[in-house]
Amino acid sequence: MAPVIETRGLTKRYATVVAVDELDLRITAGEIYGLLGLNGAGKTTTIRMLLGMVRPTSGVVRVLGAAVRPGAQAAWSRVGYLVETPAAYPELTVRENLAVAARLRALRGSNHVDEVIERLRLTAYAGQGARTLSLGNAQRLGLAKALLHKPDLLILDEPANGLDPAGIVEIRDLLRELSQEHGATVVLSSHILTEVTRLATRIGVIHRGRLVRELEAGDLTAHLRQRLSVSARDLKAAELALIAAGFIPIRSDADDLVLTDARAVREPDAVAIALVAAGCPPTRLVVEQDDLETFFLRVVEA
Repeated sequence: MAPVIETRGLTKRYATVVAVDELDLRITAGEIYGLLGLNGAGKTTTIRMLLGMVRPTSGVVRVLGAAVRPGAQAAWSRVGYLVETPAAYPELTVRENLAVAARLRALRGSNHVDEVIERLRLTAYAGQGARTLSLGNAQRLGLAKALLHKPDLLILDEPANGLDPAGIVEIRDLLRELSQEHGATVVLSSHILTEVTRLATRIGVIHRGRLVRELEAGDLTAHLRQRLSVSARDLKAAELALIAAGFIPIRSDADDLVLTDARAVREPDAVAIALVAAGCPPTRLVVEQDDLETFFLRVVEA
């Protein structure tokens, strides 16, 4: 199957700054691909190159089978996008802004506008001027414009910006529905780990312009490291007892012992038995797992 998005050696330099560095992506139909990275990692520049808004310094970009060049609009009718701050005519109402967008896309009738207003829960604000919208509702208007023509491909830069928790859940459910029920491909960038991991089917971690890790969302748990945390009244004696039993304890900042070897994590009872036998029974013995933030920082700092 031909990819919906493909980049090879995609690079963008601004003078001496390399914003995107030899980026290779291959995204197939129906995927929800999450591009994850710190602010300034190169996510927005990548998205702008995918959309033809920025000319690459070198490399190849193909979207929906067509080479992407600045100004080229061969696949425009099949792509919806939202990049950074949503653009709108400030003096026009929400409905008027969407009507203009519909005319630009040669969409006939008002049903497209009515449907997307309802879908994005903008009915109460349809007659309100865009200038007066809250940040969250301005973001909803931007998403409504991106969805107006029912695109095959959605490219969204930080789509959760300005949304309250309920709004984030609604948008997450909407994007999942578009992918699962309508076969749309979704590419979204974010620095919010939890939102990407809850929605994406595949995740790419970008750091300093390079793709440093790519994994299926279902495999994420396997990459979260586990460790055994041990407390005892006499920590020094516990440490010596564990070393004598063949474990490798590490003193943590929280003033307990951490064991990361597979045997300790797999057999915490063996750790407890060794400590009891040495006369320093554990007061706390817990298997812990990296949270998403720890995993992410470990990846970008590697």
